[in-house]
Amino acid sequence: MSLWTRITEALSALASGEGLGAMFDKLRKPPELTVGFAIAVIALGAKMAKADGRVTRNEVTAFREVFAIPQADEKSAARVFNLAREDVAGFEDYARKIAAMFHSDSAVLSDLMDGLFHIAVADGTYHPNEDLFLARVAEIFGMTKREFAALRARNVPDARPDPYTVLGVDSSMSLEDIRKVWRGLVRDTHPDRMMARGVPEEAIKLAQSRLIAINNAWEEIQTHHGG
Repeated sequence: MSLWTRITEALSALASGEGLGAMFDKLRKPPELTVGFAIAVIALGAKMAKADGRVTRNEVTAFREVFAIPQADEKSAARVFNLAREDVAGFEDYARKIAAMFHSDSAVLSDLMDGLFHIAVADGTYHPNEDLFLARVAEIFGMTKREFAALRARNVPDARPDPYTVLGVDSSMSLEDIRKVWRGLVRDTHPDRMMARGVPEEAIKLAQSRLIAINNAWEEIQTHHGG
């Protein structure tokens, strides 16, 4: 059964009047977590679309880039998006339920943030309100300011990113300690690990740009240290 078939089935439960928030409460165990991840990105993405006051064609395309949504399943994705936009619940309520759904697993929540960043920059502009939105979501997810800064540096193509910020390390750390952080990030970005923590196979492509940024930062730090 495909991811989108399972999402369609999950959405059918909303006929009873339950909202997406109630759905998040039910999607806490594998394999439902993969459904929960997809719905979480689309739902928070819909809330974020309100942050800059508009939904562009590029942002809609970005959803398809994250999940490779088959044309036949676009209606299911659109339904999740529209339900989230129309829901009176605020994005903070969604974020808290999503954090609980994944038991505040920092790795999978970082995966989810990568998806949101991908959508935020899809129109070529990273709006200040989107930054505030994502910073607040990260805070609810239990991320530190340094962790959020690392996510932003890896995803927002504005100025040349500081390699230490990209890896979430301090420039005063030894090269060996930074190497350990880099190896951990690379390990967590492996597709098998991502799928094991609930990221749908359709969204694994999120890791490609992250891995490039991580490796580029490490190479730059090595050069700086003369390694």
